[in-house]
Amino acid sequence: MPENKPKKPIIYYYAVVMLILILMNLFMLPQIRQAQIVETTYNVFIKEIENDEIDQVEVQSNQILFQKKNDETVFRTGKMNDPDLTARLLEHDVKFKADIIEQTSPWISLLVSWLFPIMIATILLRVLMNRGAGSGGNPFNLGKSNARVYQGSEQPIRFKDVAGEDEAKENLQEIVTYLHDPSKYQTIGATMPKGILLVGPPGTGKTMLAKAVAGESNVPFFSISGSEFVEMFVGMGASKVRDLFKTAKEKAPCIVFIDEIDAIGGKRNTGALSGANDEREQTLNQLLTEMDGFEGNNGVVILAATNRPESLDAALLRPGRFDRRVPVELPDLKGREEILRVHAKKVKTSNDIDYNVIARMASGASGAELANIVNEAALRAVRENRSTVTQKDMEESIEVVFAGYQKKNAILTDAEKLRVSYHEVGHALVAALQTDSAPVQKITIIPRTSGALGYTMQVEEGNHYLYTKEELENRIATLTGGRAAEEVKFGTISTGASNDIEQATKVARAMISMYGMSDDFDMVAMASINNRYLGDDVSLACSDRTAAAIDARVVRLVRTQHEKARKLLEDHKDDLDRISRYLYEKETITGEEFMNILHKKEEDDNTVPFIQA
Repeated sequence: MPENKPKKPIIYYYAVVMLILILMNLFMLPQIRQAQIVETTYNVFIKEIENDEIDQVEVQSNQILFQKKNDETVFRTGKMNDPDLTARLLEHDVKFKADIIEQTSPWISLLVSWLFPIMIATILLRVLMNRGAGSGGNPFNLGKSNARVYQGSEQPIRFKDVAGEDEAKENLQEIVTYLHDPSKYQTIGATMPKGILLVGPPGTGKTMLAKAVAGESNVPFFSISGSEFVEMFVGMGASKVRDLFKTAKEKAPCIVFIDEIDAIGGKRNTGALSGANDEREQTLNQLLTEMDGFEGNNGVVILAATNRPESLDAALLRPGRFDRRVPVELPDLKGREEILRVHAKKVKTSNDIDYNVIARMASGASGAELANIVNEAALRAVRENRSTVTQKDMEESIEVVFAGYQKKNAILTDAEKLRVSYHEVGHALVAALQTDSAPVQKITIIPRTSGALGYTMQVEEGNHYLYTKEELENRIATLTGGRAAEEVKFGTISTGASNDIEQATKVARAMISMYGMSDDFDMVAMASINNRYLGDDVSLACSDRTAAAIDARVVRLVRTQHEKARKLLEDHKDDLDRISRYLYEKETITGEEFMNILHKKEEDDNTVPFIQA
């Protein structure tokens, strides 16, 4: 557990004080001043005089104030044209006493309205300052880093808890060895890197790896986010950096972990607008200074994580600061299987789960997504009143994570359902009729909350790192197979291919502008990826004329593969009809069922009901 909780900023205390002042001035003090004055009517006033209930009266220019006998309350009524009032008061022996309530002077009003609340606020501030003095003389923790500190003995995460990142763990194992026995490195004259930068996509376990290093080393672990250094007061961010490193030196050996370091470590401006964010740059400069001042044998290791390494300042990445970059990539097939097994230990599972199949189905998933898949599977088992998670739960949870839940209220018409059946079988059939295409795992026409009316799942047999030109062309043909099936069967097209069009265009453009798979441009890069970890944001690096030529070649490539897909389906129209009818009735079929129907030519077409479009 953390040793200290984040402190509230100074603006919080200022806001509390101002709120007290406003509330007292608007509500409390006027209530106090007016609490003993009660309004009444003139006829009640006269009646109480005649009943000998009034003790004293003060007649003012526009009102009459009076008090009853044995009562401290002051009553007020309006002044009337009553010539007999004086005689009536004398008759009933009512005292005439001036200044029952003295008129408040402007100075007294100022004292009560503002000076009194300010005195209370000053006392409150003094109490807070005295409390702050007990923790170093800083009343509002100004410039304190507020880093969360985890003691090594309380840190439960170890390297065995982090699966699928063997290369990253091997790189970080040196840090653990150094913290355990630095003399081994000092004897030979070697020094450990001052800083280690963990880079990779979101959800791959960068923060967990940092905590695992602290857990293995059994040393204090300081954790802070880069955004926590950013303050509205100039200089506070730099002060927090100084405080963090000062505390770390006192606790050495220890680990300092800065998550999302790009929040303060971004490239500094060098143009006309330089200095536009002085606070962030001052914080970065202080961080650079502190890392330069660190000695190699002080026992403090700095870890940082980011998924935007290209945005970091060059001075931060030079040798002597962040000397080593450790990639934390998306896990491969073996890594996904290991991660699934680690998270599956936390839930009750049946003994027949094939984690290799689940890992292949979850191609491209991060560690966080795999953890979510296991959790969704457990939730599904609970919903169905079962005590263990099964293979089907795992497979269904993959669809939930990547495609959304089944849309219960989306009821397709018979014509729409038939069209979706042909569309999805078109994808699967084109993939099966080509070489070097991933096998079909599942076909479904059940709508999902992601907006998909159906989908075809293909699963690679193993890891696939390189793709040939032919494989990518086959991928485009498979993506166009849904639209081609609609054209072959119905002679018309629908909006169901929107996502297919987007994906096919993306693959075709990458082939021409980035992979050098066009004879016209050869091995010339026409585009670059701005951030490979955050959505493959691509920008063109060519003239407008060349960009137009790229567009033309993209259109030509997609059209060629679309025509190939349509030709394949026309040549196998009987297979397309037979499998689509089967999918129409079953709504969901496995890849094995699909291949059995495809190769069973002698099946009687009339055995499966068919709804005409």
